[in-house]
Amino acid sequence: MNYEEALQYIHSPKYSRMSLGLDHIRSLMNALGNPEKQLKIVHIAGTNGKGSVASYLSHILGKAGYKTGLFTSPYIERFNERIKINQEDISDDSLAKITEMIKNKIEEEQIPTTEFEIMTAIAFQYFYEQQCDMVVLEVGLGGRLDSTNVIEHPLLSIITSISYDHQAFLGSTLTEIAGEKAGIIKENTPVLLYSQEKEAEDVIYRVAHEKNSPVFQPDFSQITNISTDLSGQSFDYKSLKDIKITLLGEHQLKNAAVVLEAVQLLNENEIHIDENALRLGLAETTWPGRFEIIHQNPIVVIDGAHNIDSINALVDNLTKYFHNKKIIAILGILKDKDVDQIIERVSPVMHSFITVTPGNPRAMKAEDLALRLADKNQIVKASRGFEEAIDLAIEEAGEDGIVCSFGSLYYIGKIRKIMRSEKYDSQK
Repeated sequence: MNYEEALQYIHSPKYSRMSLGLDHIRSLMNALGNPEKQLKIVHIAGTNGKGSVASYLSHILGKAGYKTGLFTSPYIERFNERIKINQEDISDDSLAKITEMIKNKIEEEQIPTTEFEIMTAIAFQYFYEQQCDMVVLEVGLGGRLDSTNVIEHPLLSIITSISYDHQAFLGSTLTEIAGEKAGIIKENTPVLLYSQEKEAEDVIYRVAHEKNSPVFQPDFSQITNISTDLSGQSFDYKSLKDIKITLLGEHQLKNAAVVLEAVQLLNENEIHIDENALRLGLAETTWPGRFEIIHQNPIVVIDGAHNIDSINALVDNLTKYFHNKKIIAILGILKDKDVDQIIERVSPVMHSFITVTPGNPRAMKAEDLALRLADKNQIVKASRGFEEAIDLAIEEAGEDGIVCSFGSLYYIGKIRKIMRSEKYDSQK
C-alpha cells in the first residue's frame, strides 16, 4: 500500500458514516495489542480552544526534551498534519505502512469501523512505534463516545471552552453538551477546566466528584499587563512575567493560562518542565487557520470560526485589530450551522461578503448563502470558486482594506494554500 492508496482506504465511503461509541475502537485497539496503553497521554476536550491548547502544550513538552506526539483534527492543508511528533507530520511512508497493517487487522477480525476510528488507531500505533514520551490527544467530537476516549489512564484531562455546536450529536443544552465533554474524565485523574458558564461547570464538577478526580481552574483575573499587536501578545500570569505568544485574541491569552496551569499539574506528576521550555514553547506555538494573517497588502486573515462562541471571538479580534477598516468577508459554511445567528453577529463589522461553497457534502451552496445574506440587506456576491472569491475580495478591499475568510475549516486550508501560491505570494 502506498500513500495515495492509504488515503483512499481511510476516506473510503464505507467508513464515512458517523458512529459514536467505543466498542469498535476497543476491538481494533485489542487487535493491535493496545498500543495506547503504553503511552503517557494528556486528553483534551472542549468546543473551542482545544486545538490551540493542544498545540501550546505539545510545543512546550517538546522544548522540555520530551518526544511528544500530537493528534488533532481536522487538518488545514494536508492529511498528515493530524498526526505529528515534535511538530513533524507523520511521513507518507509511515502512514501507508501503518494503514496497511490496520486494514489487515480490520479484515482479519471483521471489525466494523469508521474513518475517524481508523485515524485514531493510526495515531496510537505510530506514537507507540516511535516510542513517544508523551502524547497530546485532542478529542474529535464530544468526548464520552469519541474514539480517543478508548484510553483508560491519562495523566491529565483538560476541558476547554464549552458552547453550542454539533447539537444533533451532543445535545441541545449546555448541560447535555458538557455531559458529553465530561465523559473523558477518568477515575482519580486530575481535571483542568477552562472557566466558563456555571451550567457547564456544574456538570464537570459533578462528574469529577463521582470519579474522585480533583478539578483545577485557571484564574483569568490573573492575566495582567497585556500588550498586543499583529505580531503577537505579551502578558503576566500570576508570578510569571512577560510571557509571549504569537496567537492573537483575548481567548488565546485564556488558552495560554490553561496551559500554564497544565504545566504546573504535569510538574506535580513528575513530568518535569522548566520555565525556559515553558516560555520557548508558548512563544513558538503557531496554529494555522486560527485568526492567522496569511498575506499583506491587503491583509488577509483566515479563521476557522464556525459556531457562535468562535464567531464572537472573531468579531472581537476584528474590532480590536482592524477598527474602522473596510473588511471584506469570504464566507463558506455548512448547512447544519446556525447561519442566521452567525450573519447577525458578523454583519456589523463587515463591509460586504463573497460567498463560497466548502468542499464538504454538508456544505451550503454559495448561491444559497448569498441569498440568505441579501435577505438581511447585506452587500454580497456568490463566487464560482475559491480563487475567484479571493480575487473579488482583494479587488474590493483595495490597499487599505482587510479580507477575512472564515466559516468552515473545510475550505480555510484551500484559501491558505492558494494565497501561498506564486500568483499571490508575489503580491505581498
